[in-house]
Amino acid sequence: MISQPKDARSITYNRGELTNSKLISIYKNLVTPRVIEERMLIGLRQGKISKWFSAWGQEAISVGSTLALNTEDYICTMHRNLGVFTARNIPLQRLFAQWQGKAEGFTNGRDRSFHFGTHDYNIVGMISHLGSQMGVADGIALANKLANNQEVCLVFSGDGGTSEGDFHEAVNLAAVWNLPVIIIVENNAWGLSTPSEEQFKCKSFADKGIGYGIESKSINGNNILEVLATIKEAAAEIRKEPKPILIECRTFRMRGHEEASGTKYYPNGLQDDWEQFDPIANFEKYLVEADVLTEAEINQIREDIDEHVQSEWESANFLPKIQPSLNTEVNSVYKPYKQEIAVAKRQASEEMRLIDAIHNALELALHQHPNLVYMGQDIAEYGGVFKATEGFVEHFGKDRIRNTPICEAAVIGAALGLSIQGFKSMVEMQFSDFVTEGFNQIVNNLAKSYYRWQQNADVVVRMPTGAGVAAGPFHSQSTESWFTHVPGLKVVYPAFPNDAKGLLLAAFEDPNPVLFFEQKYLYRTVKEQVLTDYITLPIGKANLLQQGEDVSIVTYGLGVHYALELLKKHPEINADVIDLRTLIPLDEETIFASIQKTGKVILLSEDVKTGSFMAEVSSRIAEYCFTDLDAPIVRVNSLDTAVPFNADLEKQFLPKERFEQALLQLVAY
Repeated sequence: MISQPKDARSITYNRGELTNSKLISIYKNLVTPRVIEERMLIGLRQGKISKWFSAWGQEAISVGSTLALNTEDYICTMHRNLGVFTARNIPLQRLFAQWQGKAEGFTNGRDRSFHFGTHDYNIVGMISHLGSQMGVADGIALANKLANNQEVCLVFSGDGGTSEGDFHEAVNLAAVWNLPVIIIVENNAWGLSTPSEEQFKCKSFADKGIGYGIESKSINGNNILEVLATIKEAAAEIRKEPKPILIECRTFRMRGHEEASGTKYYPNGLQDDWEQFDPIANFEKYLVEADVLTEAEINQIREDIDEHVQSEWESANFLPKIQPSLNTEVNSVYKPYKQEIAVAKRQASEEMRLIDAIHNALELALHQHPNLVYMGQDIAEYGGVFKATEGFVEHFGKDRIRNTPICEAAVIGAALGLSIQGFKSMVEMQFSDFVTEGFNQIVNNLAKSYYRWQQNADVVVRMPTGAGVAAGPFHSQSTESWFTHVPGLKVVYPAFPNDAKGLLLAAFEDPNPVLFFEQKYLYRTVKEQVLTDYITLPIGKANLLQQGEDVSIVTYGLGVHYALELLKKHPEINADVIDLRTLIPLDEETIFASIQKTGKVILLSEDVKTGSFMAEVSSRIAEYCFTDLDAPIVRVNSLDTAVPFNADLEKQFLPKERFEQALLQLVAY
């Protein structure tokens, strides 16, 4: 079990070639976060800030790591990394404004404490889900490696976060791809109130590196000079030879996980025992004994820092409170983007199946965007399980067509990391069902990053989806409605090869995260003439496929083909057929105009009925078109069961046969 005997905590300083002035500078950086903490604890009691996660006793890790890197190197932070922000010389007024929820902070009051990033200082702050930063760091490091810029990325994890699947996935991915990333595990021996012996069996987190085949080491995280030297050496090593290095920093959290939780769970005497290894007190003692500073000079430095902190704090206090603007908030979910439709230069076309059109679009996108990287399981030499990327690795190379381990969370996180560095990326889910393994990264990182700190996620996630191929409960689900609920995502679902090509190319141009659904049954059953040139179609615009006066049929995906087939069977029904194509943003205008004309509407989708996206469409129709309706809104969906494997059971599950009866009844109403 992980333990930290006193001989592993003792501090012996080795200044090497550090001058006195450099040591003094290191000391000022080390003590600054402690002085700020003293001020913030007062602010917390006064209600000036709402929450505080203390790094008291752990300052040497953040400060030493930051000072060891170049300012161009990105750092991905966690709760207890105040020293990163101060050592990167962020103006304190702006930092305090962030904590107070002021507009002058980094998130316009939309997120708290260290939940923000900033390109000005090359920092990517955390979200609350531990481990999620690890995949993002992989993406940043991958971008550095592809750009061959000799930059590194450093990412922090607490000891508790190493239990997360994200940690395992990201470290393994970094190892497989030889990414220039430094992984810091801050081992403070407690996960909130749970001691390490109740969480881990390994003796040291450095031992974990063995399993991933990477270099790892354990150091005294309270020794500022040891941290500085170790990180500087690791960074120099991986600038020359990209690879991950894991470094455990042994330390202790002197205060609670956050202030409200307290420390009553600590055994008596534990804090007193650790206090003698305080990183600041020990470094001050060393500086005095080495004749670098006197006690009076140390006191003066602290006084000066305290005055500066107090001045910046008061300055932040006087900043005005945010005046909420409805227009500002609702228009800050997506990065502003005005789509320009690309029209074919030639009218040459060829017959393509849905999968052929997707393959064609993917190939054109790689030519159009030299900074576009594809990632997914078996997408390189094998060409993907549906052959959407077949032949690409030979033409575009393994840097851009990247096989991944089975690690959806790490890869989607890496996609955001690539975006932070100015790359575009595509992640292929082998089946959309498997996206559950990367759900957090999509709904909490990709979807919210622009709203939180104006960092867009230039990511397309391709989602082979749906039933009809006898693939059973775990390869056939309709998963689109899981994501239409999440602000910040765009959800596209074409039903025809032309639409698939034009919308997929448009998705790559859009700087926001796009989930691109591809109905698997339609891959090789639907075909049409498709323009061979580079073309795009508007995201957020439905397609009125057929016009009539009797009824409006609103559908997408497989439902479009059900509707068209049924209308051929019943030529006496004159219907508007609306293929949504894009679910989010939803083309309400086309839907409402049709209902105002016909007075009747039937909503058809392959998804199960309860909680389907068509429930939302129905709600909006009831809200905005109630007086236009001459009959109740009708919804037809698959059964509220898992998708069965047996072909006859699957046929019963799907809505095709029930749709005919429902449509005839509605027309006759």
